[in-house]
Order: sequence, then C-alpha cells, then structure tokens
Amino acid sequence: MKVTVIGLGKIGLPLAVQFARSGAEVIGADVSQAVVDAVNAGTEPFPGEAHLAEYLAEVSGSGALRASTDTAAAVAESDAVVVVVPLFVDEEARPDFGGMDAATEDIARGLRADGSTLVIYETTLPVGTTRTRWKPRLEEGSGLVEGRDFHLVFSPERVLTGRVFADLRKYPKLLGGLSQEGADRARAFYEEVLQFDDRADLERGNGVWDLGSAEAAEMAKLAETTYRDVNIGLANQFARFAAEHGIDVHQVIDASNSQPYSHIHRPGIAVGGHCIPVYPRLYLWNDPHATVVSAAREANLEMPSYCVGLAAGAMGGSLQGKKAAVLGASYRGGVKETAFSGVFATVEALREAGADVVVHDPMYSPEELARFGWDAYAIGEPVDLAILQADHAEYRDLSASDLPGAEVVVDGRRVLDPTRFEGTRLIVVGQAQKEA
Repeated sequence: MKVTVIGLGKIGLPLAVQFARSGAEVIGADVSQAVVDAVNAGTEPFPGEAHLAEYLAEVSGSGALRASTDTAAAVAESDAVVVVVPLFVDEEARPDFGGMDAATEDIARGLRADGSTLVIYETTLPVGTTRTRWKPRLEEGSGLVEGRDFHLVFSPERVLTGRVFADLRKYPKLLGGLSQEGADRARAFYEEVLQFDDRADLERGNGVWDLGSAEAAEMAKLAETTYRDVNIGLANQFARFAAEHGIDVHQVIDASNSQPYSHIHRPGIAVGGHCIPVYPRLYLWNDPHATVVSAAREANLEMPSYCVGLAAGAMGGSLQGKKAAVLGASYRGGVKETAFSGVFATVEALREAGADVVVHDPMYSPEELARFGWDAYAIGEPVDLAILQADHAEYRDLSASDLPGAEVVVDGRRVLDPTRFEGTRLIVVGQAQKEA
C-alpha cells in the first residue's frame, strides 16, 4: 500500500512513521523544505515525541518513508491520502481554512480517475466541513466525483503530543465516510496500519469504529474535547465558591469522584493548548445556542484574572509598582508550547493592575521569552509576588527561598508544597486562603 501523509507536524510525522513501520510505503508531504530535508535525513525536526527519533531513523533508512514538498505528485502515486494539516484559528478560535484549502487544492490536482484513492482528513473540524467544504473543492479541482472516482472520509486524530505512538494503540480509531464503500475502505486501511491494545473496559472493543457518517465522526472529536472544557469550567466555578466559603474544593472533588457517576476535573488558572480551548469554539461555530458550552468557555477564560485578583486582595488590594513573576509560559507542564497559554492573560491582567511583570519558564531561554515581549525572571531573584501558571515538574520543589521577598504566591495548578512556604502567603486555587 502506498500512502501520503500531508502535514509533517507533531501529529502528522508520527502518523507517517507509524504507517511506514506497519508495512506501508509512505510519502510525507509538507510545505517546509527544512522539515522535508530533516525527514529524508532521518532526523526528527522537533524534539519531545517519545520514540520518534529512533523510529524515524529506522523507516527513513529503509526507504519506507520519504518526504516531499510536491503534494500533488505524492497523491498521484498513492492509494490512501491522510491529511493532518493544521486548522489555524484566531484569538477567538474562529477557523481560518487557508492552509487546509491550499492542501486540498493540491490533493485535487493529484487525484487519479480510477476510483482507487481514499482521502482521509484527520484534522479536527467543525461539523459538516468534510461534506460541505472538502468534497466540493476536491470535485471541482479534480473534475472527479466523490463516491465513484475517489472516496472521502473523516477520522479524527485523538492523540496527545509526546505520546502519539502509545495513544494510537490505546484509543479506538473513529471514522465516518460520505459513502459506505469509503468507510469500509478506511476501516481496512486503518486495520492494516494501526495496532490496538486490548481494552476490556470497552463493550465495543478496541479497534476501528465506523460511526456511520463523517458528521458523527466530526462531532465525536468536538464532543470529547468540549466535555473536558465544560467539566473544567464547572470545577473552576466550584473552586471559586469553595474558596469563598472556607472549603477545600479538592477534598470535595475527591469525595464526589469516589463513586462511579462523578468525574469532576481539577480547577486551575487556565485551559490552554491547541485542543481544549479551541474545539468548543469550533463546536459553537455550528451550534451558537449551546449556552452550557459558551458559559464554560467564559468561566475558564476568567481564571487568569481571578488569580491575579487573589494576589491583589492578599496584598492589600493593589499591585501598583509590585514586581510580579509568572512561573510558566507553556500552556501545560513539560511541553514547550504557548498555544492559548494562560500566560498571556495572566501577564495582561498583572500589567493592567500596575505590576512590573517578569516571566520564567525552564523550557524557554531569556531570548525566547523576550520575543513575546516579556522580561525573563531567574529563580532566586527578589520579587514581591509570584503566580504559578504552568505545572512544570521543575516547580514542584520550589520554596520560599527560591522567591525571595515574595509576600504572596498564587499556585494556579496546586503543585507547590505548602510546608516549603512557611512565612509566605500561599494561595491555592480552590482552597480557602490562609494567612502566612
């Protein structure tokens, strides 16, 4: 089987490697010549993905995977085309289809008129996009008819960067076609190039799941991620209420989740990343009347300002002229990525309150932080207050002596050890405030 994977990013490249390791002849297509050159050299173009370096060297060296910037030519010699081009969104998470439209035009130019090509989009999309956007563009650009000359399917990626190969085995592969023949071909394709762990907890069993339509598969990805955003929004509202009434919300959550019908997530300063803060907006693109979804999104967006307010309240109501350190630029611990990170809103709220803001992150150099417009902070320098925004492992052992002069520390992720902050007012999101 010959396969083209379009988009060799943090999801697409591991997918291409997975397919190649499973016996397919794979072409990775990308607009970046630097990425293409790295892949052809067997060198991972980005760090942090478990096993990618060794697996990529293996399949590149054997010739099972090669890369090209000529997408149309790659499509022309392929039986299956898997699209993992990112869908860019603006600050309000409104979709910009420009990159995906361009990739779709290239696919259309490469389609063969023999009914053999299977085109699968894996990028998370608003419901209906496969049928109403990609199908007409592919047909218009190729002069072919979907369902007769080629087959179109949606199958959402469901993996987390850093553990893609493990997640590919762990979770069912969802799909939905515009025709049953397309869905059947996609099922056969994925059963050939993926391997699945046994999951006794799944009544349907682990493996490839045909959801019956592209729209159902599109919605499934949006639903599972939107659920998490809504759940976190509820946890954040519980946290704010609990703190105001002298209750430790974390004990409440542990107690609630001790029976099988409650699965409350953890509160925190921010919800960031490419997925959780974005996909609810893609869902709202189709369903603007989903008030529960929009209310949760707004509740989560308020948390950075809320945490800054906690600090201000603990310091007498004003942060004017105070030196404030934000700990963590990344959207979550262990990941060098600032997509929709809470750092932006936290810095903005602190500056609006009159604070002099500095930012620290163990994964970013001072020069890299400066490109965001932030002055870098070094652990051990004097500050008046600190707000922990990302749960990097490096922060778990921090103590008051690491933040000399800090009157208040707001732990937005509940990772700090209170016994290390004797004499400092440590505020944890969702816990009643205690005097130093």
